[in-house]
Amino acid sequence: MRAIGLSRSARTRGLPLGGWLLGPVITVAALSGCAGTALAHPAASDPGHRAASRSARPSASPSPKPSGIGLPAPAALTPFTSRGPARQGSWQPAGRRVRGQVAVYETRLVPPGGTLPAGIAWMNSPLLAARLYSGSISPGGGPYRFTAPIQPAQAASVVAAFNGGFKMPDSHGGYYTQGRVIDPLRRGAASLVIYANGSVNIGAWGTDVRMTSAVVGVRQNLVPLVADGQPTAAARGPWQAWGNTCGANSCAASVPGIDHQWRSGVGITADGALVYATGPGLDPLQLARLLVRAGVIRGMQLDINPYWPVFATYDPVTPHGLAAPSNGHRLLPGTIQGPATFFQPSWARDFITMSVRPAG
Repeated sequence: MRAIGLSRSARTRGLPLGGWLLGPVITVAALSGCAGTALAHPAASDPGHRAASRSARPSASPSPKPSGIGLPAPAALTPFTSRGPARQGSWQPAGRRVRGQVAVYETRLVPPGGTLPAGIAWMNSPLLAARLYSGSISPGGGPYRFTAPIQPAQAASVVAAFNGGFKMPDSHGGYYTQGRVIDPLRRGAASLVIYANGSVNIGAWGTDVRMTSAVVGVRQNLVPLVADGQPTAAARGPWQAWGNTCGANSCAASVPGIDHQWRSGVGITADGALVYATGPGLDPLQLARLLVRAGVIRGMQLDINPYWPVFATYDPVTPHGLAAPSNGHRLLPGTIQGPATFFQPSWARDFITMSVRPAG
């Protein structure tokens, strides 16, 4: 599959990261994230498919049905290497409990061939309800009912939140929310799908997941990273196909990008748990292998480069207390963004929240 060259001018610039020197500081609204992928999509240029995406809803199996009972806690993960942080692969509870049960577990693993630990979060999906928040930069347009900042009515049940994908021109995919196709959904694109009951699924559009009357949100980004419990052939291919990256010490357009860069991804396990992973020194195949090690059978890459990946949990003092930056925690300390990100009115990118699912 031939890679298509992409301009480096769309990369993140102007934000400090430890010893990084990234040039002049610019506003969030001006930040572009990463330039997109070069992977081809069979239906990307098919006018008939684009028209169908806006009007017709192909039949599909119904949305996942939550049981109301949480999944068993995940088993400890076997490390890829003995070199790593203490308790590598052991899960630790995070975030507020849901009816007394742990809804999120977190751990760290050094990826195969890597030296820096990545963070992995396992989400007990039957206890949680997903919601897609939209922004003026991604997907653009609007106004949207759910957008940053998270409002008190929703903060009373938020357990965790994490970043979405590339800006839409770079995602080579589509976006659906609030009954509207914001960008045409593309067959074969890696898709995070949210249903009216709060369930979430991940897979290739048109085969693993489809449009039904129960779908309330679809966020597509590139092509699948994990399928059938294994890294895809694309994950093993040229890393340049998975987005335009920053350099080793700078995101300036003049600095060559590197393969091992901040990346994030999400996937679904065979029993329906949602798994998120992020790390500072990952190539696409390492990200895929981290997700697979955590039990993912279908997975996708989300946003990349230092400024964008973030996973946060919230643990208010009282069961119905408001999630807030003051009671939030990063999955991985090195992420620039943190618990406050989703409560900032200036945050103009899409993201996903996982909240307490109502009983019954």
